[in-house]
Amino acid sequence: MKIRHTLLATAVLASLAGTANAEITIDMIGGSEVSFEGLVQADANWYDSDVKNLNADAADGADADFQMRRAELILKGKGPGMWSWVLGYDARSDKFLDANVQYKFNAETSVTVGQYKQPNSLEELSSTKNNDFISKAMTTNLQGMSRRFGAKVETDHGNWGGTASYFGNELTNNESPSLGTGDGFGLRGFFAPIKGDGQLLHFGLSYIDLEARDSSDNPTARLRVRPDADLASQRLIDSGTFSDADRLKTTGFEAAYVSGPVKIQAEHMTTKVSRDLNPDFTADSWYVYGVYNLTGETWGYKGGVFTTGLPDDPSKGMWQLAVRYDTADLNDGAVTGGKESNWTVGVNWYARSNFKLSANYVMVESEKRANLAAPLIKDNPNIFEMRAQLFW
Repeated sequence: MKIRHTLLATAVLASLAGTANAEITIDMIGGSEVSFEGLVQADANWYDSDVKNLNADAADGADADFQMRRAELILKGKGPGMWSWVLGYDARSDKFLDANVQYKFNAETSVTVGQYKQPNSLEELSSTKNNDFISKAMTTNLQGMSRRFGAKVETDHGNWGGTASYFGNELTNNESPSLGTGDGFGLRGFFAPIKGDGQLLHFGLSYIDLEARDSSDNPTARLRVRPDADLASQRLIDSGTFSDADRLKTTGFEAAYVSGPVKIQAEHMTTKVSRDLNPDFTADSWYVYGVYNLTGETWGYKGGVFTTGLPDDPSKGMWQLAVRYDTADLNDGAVTGGKESNWTVGVNWYARSNFKLSANYVMVESEKRANLAAPLIKDNPNIFEMRAQLFW
């Protein structure tokens, strides 16, 4: 059934790709120019499993998963005056996306109230439709924080800026994020000492501090991550549950360099879990990757985040080659969460203005002990991934 649904979705994406418009303007309502955007993604993962069976349904005997990844519908409004708003919903995950109101004091500074992405990950803050790889790096999935409800003030002066945010829980709290669900605050600053046409050097620093709580407000924390495959059922590294957790504090450093059609990007994050009855736990991870636009396009830059433009020649589209190395360490003292390091090679094709095809090959190396006295188990699967995407 899942295969049939995915093939149907892929066919719909292909049929719409040549005719979809960018952003659809609906009407002027109450002085606000209302527009409609969307993003649909269909994914396929094929596993060459080693120790653990990565297939989501281990009972079916298959070595592959096919699934709709996202079905995002977004309404946006500009005006009246310096006001703007957005309301997004993902029908696939049954949750709200950005849902907020913003007021701009001037061209540089604004305040936002509602749900939005928190300021602690360059890759997470980038647009989902322009991800350089099908799965974000382990660093981002493990320690990056996505959307929470709160209030933020941010300023963007072109080559420098920053964000300060205070937040609570997600509007639709139907998942279990690694970084807990309690109240907290976040800070991020960025600086681009080189910022010119097709030339950019970026540095960023972020900090997130929040209560370690589960959806029932119990003091709980757990850090685990999939092996760079969003559909995989297993996490090869896992800290286990800390039932005495107090707070989670994540510090992130980011750097990136763009020269014409080449982009190099890296991030390092450290998360400390303070505990009441046991020693504190610290997790580390980092990634570095490079992307080369074979068709010559470069990247834009706004608010300390890279933007991906349209193909220079719509008839040929934009072709990208990419390679990434990412690693995560969840071992600390008596906690044997494991270590994992992955290589990913990928290709992206942005066809015209609205369609994208991606293929990734992931080579995983992981090791984990059940406890300090247990034998070391190595699990080194390979994964092939494909994605079809329509956006407007």
